[in-house]
Amino acid sequence: MEKLIITVAPTGSVPTKKENPNLPVTPEEVIEDAVRCFGSGASVIHLHARDSEQRPVHDQAFFRQTMEGIREKTNLILQVSTGGRANPSWESRSAALELRPEMASLTTGSVNFPDRSYVNEPAFIEYLARKMQDCGIKPEMEIFDLSMVSNAVDLVRKGLAEEPLHFNFVLGLPGALPFNPANLVYLVQNLPPGATWTVSGIGRAQLPAAILAIIMGGHVRVGLEDNIYYQKGLLATNVALVDRVVRLARELGREIASPDEARRILHLK
Repeated sequence: MEKLIITVAPTGSVPTKKENPNLPVTPEEVIEDAVRCFGSGASVIHLHARDSEQRPVHDQAFFRQTMEGIREKTNLILQVSTGGRANPSWESRSAALELRPEMASLTTGSVNFPDRSYVNEPAFIEYLARKMQDCGIKPEMEIFDLSMVSNAVDLVRKGLAEEPLHFNFVLGLPGALPFNPANLVYLVQNLPPGATWTVSGIGRAQLPAAILAIIMGGHVRVGLEDNIYYQKGLLATNVALVDRVVRLARELGREIASPDEARRILHLK
């Protein structure tokens, strides 16, 4: 079994400091959290941008400052979000790709969130895939249901993505695929040969999803983007969530991948 890649998603687009004061929202706070999580064992950091009022944005200056600060102090793999909560325009959602991070999210279909529809039209998916190719960025295929796996494989057939693909299964979000062992096993069984995968459990699903991924040979994403609690009634920090996965993995006999080991496992250029 390969070493475990831990991705930390420290901010996201939804949580606020009112809900959890530990949430990093400024570039300085995100950089500080990144350094701590890197020291604990994270290899990948999934980045979102916020404005001065904590609203999600696709501010290229925010991404540039944050990425430069993280690169100065860590060896983390930088992965930017192309999500649509901040601004649905194609140009806005792809702006951070011009900074050429090593990875970026690519959601290969549409899904209903609790408060809105998260729309990713086929033409837009191909636009993002082509732009990532041009910039030498490895896409992380964000998967909310099984059809999105097929859509990702179609990008390979169209020459818009290269194998081996990497997937992130987002499970437990209301309106999308629930987390349970049967759903995760079914998704993994439908992956193309050689693919790697990570699981992101939302809310209370984060801990059991992480444990199952460790056992099954997958990889794990944790962070306040997906879950603001360490346990019921106890607010989390990003570093505490990373620390817990490290402890669990070692108890279960799985070593932790360094960023350079993660680069090899993910076939990054």
